Amino acid sequence: MMTSAVGVVFVGREEKKKKKTTSKMADAMGSKPAETHVGKEKRKSATKRYWQNTELNDPVKTEDRNHEKDSENHETSENKTERKKKRKHGPQGKKFISGKKDPFPGPAPVPEEKIRKFQRGQTSIVANDMFSDGSEILKSTLKDAEETSKLATEKAARFDLLLSEDAGFLEADEGEETCTIAQDDIADAVDITSGTKYFNLSLTQFGPYRLDYTRNGRHLLLGGRRGHVSCFDWHSKQLMCEINVMETVNDVKWLHSEAMFAVAQKKWLYIYDNTGIELHCIRRFNDVLRMQFLPYHFLLATASATGFLQYLDVSVGKQVAATCTKAGRLDVMAQNPYNAIIHLGHPTGVVTLWSPNQREPLVKMLCHRGGVRSIAVDKTGTYMVTSGLDRKLKVFDIRAFRPLQSYFLPAGASCLSLSQRGLLSACTGDIVQVYKDVWGTPVKKPYMAHRVRGAVWGAQFCPFEDVLGIGHGEGFTSMIVPGAGEPNFDGLDSNPYRSVKQRQEWEVKALLEKIQPELISLDPDQLCKVDRATWEQRHQERVKQLGYDPLAKEKFTPRHKGKGRSSSGNIEKRKRQVAHEDQRELIRQTVEEKLAKEKEIKEKEKKKAQQGQRSALDRFKK
Repeated sequence: MMTSAVGVVFVGREEKKKKKTTSKMADAMGSKPAETHVGKEKRKSATKRYWQNTELNDPVKTEDRNHEKDSENHETSENKTERKKKRKHGPQGKKFISGKKDPFPGPAPVPEEKIRKFQRGQTSIVANDMFSDGSEILKSTLKDAEETSKLATEKAARFDLLLSEDAGFLEADEGEETCTIAQDDIADAVDITSGTKYFNLSLTQFGPYRLDYTRNGRHLLLGGRRGHVSCFDWHSKQLMCEINVMETVNDVKWLHSEAMFAVAQKKWLYIYDNTGIELHCIRRFNDVLRMQFLPYHFLLATASATGFLQYLDVSVGKQVAATCTKAGRLDVMAQNPYNAIIHLGHPTGVVTLWSPNQREPLVKMLCHRGGVRSIAVDKTGTYMVTSGLDRKLKVFDIRAFRPLQSYFLPAGASCLSLSQRGLLSACTGDIVQVYKDVWGTPVKKPYMAHRVRGAVWGAQFCPFEDVLGIGHGEGFTSMIVPGAGEPNFDGLDSNPYRSVKQRQEWEVKALLEKIQPELISLDPDQLCKVDRATWEQRHQERVKQLGYDPLAKEKFTPRHKGKGRSSSGNIEKRKRQVAHEDQRELIRQTVEEKLAKEKEIKEKEKKKAQQGQRSALDRFKK
């Protein structure tokens, strides 16, 4: 605007000068010449300069044109944004990158097989008539819990693609069988780190050995029959502690982490830390032969030579339950990882299932004609494998409690172990055989075989590794078994590469999420269901509590009386009087029965007390 104003002033001055010059020339000529167009050439109009443009010189017109330009620029910017939106989102507002319409809108569908893999239990149906009118909050919380669990399973199944590791198996050439391949050949064929997993420890002085791996498969615990106990990181072969308890060792077991372990010695149960320092000596647990640790309940279950099954709460240090099985010596023991039920094998060929909540066994199964030698249960809690003195190996479906397969072994099997991928190891003497898919089609040949230096006393698959640990009379052997371990681990639950701080944080969270022993049952899914007692059961319980049936007779309805005697208060008084008269006889009978029972108990106690106070000379009295 400043330039236009200056231009206008400048043009006005030039016009005044031109007018003055023309007036002077006319005065000088004396008269004004007649202007004619004959013989004159048309003069070309001079090009106008920017300051000679009248439209520009007009301030009102310049303002209008600037306003029009702004509106045009605004319209063009709106058109550009609309074009960009159409390019990005499409005509219907759906977002895509390539500029074309997405032929598969929405998230990608997840296969049902993967959802079943990560699903934990069945979804509970919340009916409208399940709860009373005042429990809408409970109903909404249950629905929210179901939605969150469904979302978690879908995400876990969708992110399964990120797990790059796959489980492989040993494949042989044509005309060759996998059971004939030696461990030395496998160690030479694999990479260097996998080849170091096959090694032998020559411990001939204090054998035979029992062994146990931690839940993350990082550390190994060895216990010799003659008192030698050692624990070390078997990946790096770094020794943590090595002691000799100078006593017979029956079994060893890691507790919730690699910081503590339990040793079942000749007399009592001892707890040590990973440096070999004795922390506790629990004398209530005597003559312990086998041990199993329940990680989510922090319970150490022990089976003794006297026939007692005992549970020790490691977090508190108290005995939770002690049950006399009345079945003699207990040297065969296993746990079901799915529901934390303890399986015991007896010399009569019976396998019993136990819970700390009951004094009697939950299930009794006659599995063999001879004594049971070993038991193994898979991680899903579906199959149980047993071996007995009748030289048979049997596979049972625990859900239906019926046998699926039965195999005859020439020498029987003394130690059984199941891997995370379903491989079964059966040890007979100094020979270790590994079988594949024993609960599917009948197996005729073993998957792998290996001979160790001495008689096998304990065998266990290492979690998350293709390794089978074997404890025998001459020491320890680590055997490579391709396809045995789970290739992908849960870093929040059992991480083999966790640091000390991560282990401490995990320990605190595990203690906060500890499951109480009262919740151990055969079917864990029953905990998610509502216990609806029928009307008959409630009525029977009420009869037991009251001592009479309140609904045996019809309710008394008093007749109507006049003169204000049929008020609500008088009617209730008459009802109570009649009810008390009808119930007096029954109440008297129940009270008399209770008193008679109490008298009998007191008389028995007096007789016992008198018998205890008798002297040795009372037998000569007539």
